[in-house]
Amino acid sequence: MLLFLTDYLSEIYSGFNVFSYITTRAIMSALTALLISFLLGPLIIKRLINKQIGQLIRKDGPESHFPKEGTPTMGGALILLAILTSTILWGDLSSRYIWVALGVTFSFGIIGWVDDYRKLVLQDTQGLKAKWKFFSQTITAILASVILFNIADPNHPAETSLLIPYFKDLAIPLGGMYLIFTYLVIVGTSNAVNLTDGLDGLAIMPSVLVGGALGIFSYVAGNIIFAEYLGVPYVEGAGEMMVFCAALSGAGLGFLWFNTYPAQVFMGDTGALALGAALGTVAVIVRQELILFVMGGLFVIETVSVMIQVISFKLTGKRVFRMAPLHHHYELKGWAEPKIIVRFWIITVVLVLIGLASLKIR
Repeated sequence: MLLFLTDYLSEIYSGFNVFSYITTRAIMSALTALLISFLLGPLIIKRLINKQIGQLIRKDGPESHFPKEGTPTMGGALILLAILTSTILWGDLSSRYIWVALGVTFSFGIIGWVDDYRKLVLQDTQGLKAKWKFFSQTITAILASVILFNIADPNHPAETSLLIPYFKDLAIPLGGMYLIFTYLVIVGTSNAVNLTDGLDGLAIMPSVLVGGALGIFSYVAGNIIFAEYLGVPYVEGAGEMMVFCAALSGAGLGFLWFNTYPAQVFMGDTGALALGAALGTVAVIVRQELILFVMGGLFVIETVSVMIQVISFKLTGKRVFRMAPLHHHYELKGWAEPKIIVRFWIITVVLVLIGLASLKIR
């Protein structure tokens, strides 16, 4: 929105041309989202407390979680509000990718909100039934897949190919499989982040780190010179995703201010499902799905730990971990919650650096 205003003002004063640069708008987007989170965070937390929308704690979980009973939840609404406002203010609203990313993010946020509302307000322990949650996610992800497939430039096959990182000019044309693959990336990432969101700040910081890195990939993919030099697929207009990713990272850091141990608020499914879907969508747009799996390795490990636990118990009647997802396993081993959180953050930093290295290692 402000891009149109600054374009007009640049005719009066050339200094406003600085806002035509994606990098400038990305910085402003991150700062705006951060400021919104700082300003509105206390108000939203107070409102959640007044409405008595607090976390329900499983009695079969770690005992260290029992004191968290009643902590305000559904704070993901703050993240979504900050992302929406910042992206609308600083993004190029003529970009189709901006609207796809926002549409997917908020659709998954609504799905998470319904689940949280049923659990916390209606006191329905099941929340949104699994089949309806999966159905809603499927419809949204398939719709996004179809839109992205249709707006892909047929003269640039790389836009619908699977890029193999760390190898030069190695990509697999997906054809119609692009639709299925995109669906799996969006839904899979959404649920992986949701599974990881079990400790104070555990999921939000990795989301910020991965989102920031995807912003760098977006900038490169949207710049034909950088894309050609670094050997990544050029996707016209993908640079605007940097503004969206900056908003995500800024909103996430602002939320972490209140979510850090001991948490004043949890984001709930409202935030976790939305953030995961957002990361998956951006990765698809910039053709870095496999790099997303590298940088978001923490989300992958947490998800795999649940799969292993379920399969092992069904086949042998025995559990591999003391409790899944993996962070609960270490809790039951006696690790302090802050130690688990910080160590998992460190792992994510390393994985993000390995992912960014793919820009040069080919």
